[in-house]
Amino acid sequence: MQALISTVAAGGGARPPEMFVFRSSILDVGNNNYLRGAAVDRANSPYNGVDFSGSIPIERFSNGYNIADYIAKNMGFACSPPPYLSLAHSSSSPLNAGNTVPLSKEVKYFGATKAKMVAAVGPDTVNPVISRSIFLIGMGNNDLYVFAASERVQNRSDAEQRRDAAAALYGSLISNYSATVTEVYSLGARKFAIINVWLLGCVPGERVLSPTGACSDILNQVVAGFNEALGSLLVDLASRLPGLVYSLGDSFGFTEDILANPGASGYTDVASTCCGVGRLGAEAWCTRNSTLCVNRDQWTAFLIAQAFYDGPSKYTTPINFMQLAQSS
Repeated sequence: MQALISTVAAGGGARPPEMFVFRSSILDVGNNNYLRGAAVDRANSPYNGVDFSGSIPIERFSNGYNIADYIAKNMGFACSPPPYLSLAHSSSSPLNAGNTVPLSKEVKYFGATKAKMVAAVGPDTVNPVISRSIFLIGMGNNDLYVFAASERVQNRSDAEQRRDAAAALYGSLISNYSATVTEVYSLGARKFAIINVWLLGCVPGERVLSPTGACSDILNQVVAGFNEALGSLLVDLASRLPGLVYSLGDSFGFTEDILANPGASGYTDVASTCCGVGRLGAEAWCTRNSTLCVNRDQWTAFLIAQAFYDGPSKYTTPINFMQLAQSS
């Protein structure tokens, strides 16, 4: 699982004092640029960032702000936290080896961050700040993509074997999720904003594998199974860890509704990429030579963040992100 941590300080008002993000690529704000290796996916080239001032790539896998940015802005921050590894690199630390950072190392990064804060101002100042801060977590999509690709290679014909393989994957992911939340909780975190995995089977990279451009129902079923297990885990953790408060954002349900009625949200195309090559724009990565769509304001990061912050109650449980931020 690819997951990194970032921090930003803020103060005053009703917004949380700080925000920490454990993320996959959809929430990344540049950590991957600080990993060594030719196989690392990086967002430091066009058309990433095309809609920022000067059309300069600013390390997001997006034309502009991503979901983490918009959630942070809704909570009163200027944007998403800076990448943790950029802060480590600026202090003369070497670039990190490997294509991803293990989740266990990410937890260590948070522990090291807290230790530095405590050393600077003391635990009596830091602990209340940590307990009121928001911990945004969005992970699992990369693992499920890899699982789907592996299943295609193995071409399992037995449905029971596919279910067993999916169950093993759920067990591993949920175990890591549980260990992460529990460890970060032990370090003082209390407010968790969680985003589940969206309809991966309907992204252009999956649709292009179908002669008709149809969604992968099998992958969507796998995602739904993981999301159900994640929801159950959070209920269990909240019952066992005193003071833990969470909001679970349902990106699966949100994208399902968008696909069912695209026009209601202003969408004209829900099958193609906004930047890519070939059929559905999904046969090669977005580059400077790719075709770029003109209706980029219709894409989903802003709408997802808005829905989770204070949108319809069906997209968050048991409370929304605004209520989480304002909870005591």
